[in-house]
Parts: sequence; structure tokens; C-alpha cells
Amino acid sequence: MEIKVCGPGCAACEQAQKNVEAALAAQGREATVIKVTDFQEIAQMGVFSTPAVVIDGEVKCVGRAPKQAEVEQWLG
Repeated sequence: MEIKVCGPGCAACEQAQKNVEAALAAQGREATVIKVTDFQEIAQMGVFSTPAVVIDGEVKCVGRAPKQAEVEQWLG
């Protein structure tokens, strides 16, 4: 599983990454978590507002930091 946290590194972006990592830990799952800060790369994913979370190529959240419970639902 590959999870991309997209954003320039603002507080909301950092929170999104923390919530993704906490959700993975809570479920005992492993994934490659990649922080994407390049706006051209982010735009190529169809994301035009940050923070955003992309799981295995599917955009799950745009323009806000998802809550840990929300990320856990996405993980299944």
C-alpha cells in the first residue's frame, strides 16, 4: 500500500501525515507513506488544494487534514 500526503509542509499537512501514521499504527498495518511537496506532481494527481491524502492512486481527501478514524475507514 502506498499513501501520499500532499502539501507544502503547513501545520494542516503535518497533521494529515500524523493522522495517517496513527491510523496505520492503530490497525497494525504497514504502508509506504510518501510526503509530496512538489505542486506540479500534486496537480498531476488531480489535486488542487492541500493537504490531500492519496491511497494507492485514489484521492481520498482534499483541502483538509482527515481525522484518524476517517483514515482507518479508508484502510478497511
